[in-house]
Amino acid sequence: MLSVDELTDRLIDLSFAEDIGDGDHTTLCCIPADAVGKSRLIIKEDGILAGVEVAKEVFRRFDSTLQVEVLIGDGSPVKVGDIAMIVTGKVQSLLQTERLMLNIMQRMSGIATMTHKYQQALIDAGTKTRVLDTRKTTPGMRMLEKEAVKIGGGTNHRIGLFDMILLKDNHVDFAGGIHNAISRAKEYCKKNGKNLKIEIEVRNFKELEEALLEKPDRIMFDNFTPEDTVKAVQIVNHQCETESSGGITFDNMIPYAKAGVDFISFGALTHSVKGLDMSFKAV
Repeated sequence: MLSVDELTDRLIDLSFAEDIGDGDHTTLCCIPADAVGKSRLIIKEDGILAGVEVAKEVFRRFDSTLQVEVLIGDGSPVKVGDIAMIVTGKVQSLLQTERLMLNIMQRMSGIATMTHKYQQALIDAGTKTRVLDTRKTTPGMRMLEKEAVKIGGGTNHRIGLFDMILLKDNHVDFAGGIHNAISRAKEYCKKNGKNLKIEIEVRNFKELEEALLEKPDRIMFDNFTPEDTVKAVQIVNHQCETESSGGITFDNMIPYAKAGVDFISFGALTHSVKGLDMSFKAV
């Protein structure tokens, strides 16, 4: 399995390949190869900054002679007009790395900003519920998007299909029920030497009672109302972790959190996020 760094390197290489192709002819036609300059990353919207370390890697992989001065690091609050970094070096390199760096940083910062907003609201409401991401990520960018969630103060669910067992409704139905799904999962882990957490999705109280008999690590309440969630949390009574999912938004999440669930998962953190506005301008 590829490491996070290897996946990031592949993403950067692919991104340059699709953007530059056989050459940035706009830059090559009007900028001398030996021209040296400086550009600043200017913040144009309040939020949480993310992607600084990835941006440094973008610059390094394209042109190791570029000098990056970081003024504001990952996870820091930023406001309009802040200068996050200054990059000095060949002008051709500054121009050719600009769009990829901005694409990554704007998206990661947007995710971190939204995650921080959600998590802080849950804290302000007096709950201990943690914000979870999902696998509803941009293909190829999952590692960066999930890193942005962490930078924003959220918690990663599973990274992919390999680091946790999540038995959803289709798994349960195809397996022939809650008991079959969980018992087979436990047998699989034992047989293959896997130390994986097992989570089960339940759609009603009957399935919840069946799931508790199997002692999973976490139970997900799928599309429960806040009122049913209160009842479900009471039934679980700390026998395992609990998670709410399905149709939950920033506007209606507080009652679910106050019901006492450990986690609430939000696909919107990565599939519907707005990038944080910023620009890379010549000094």
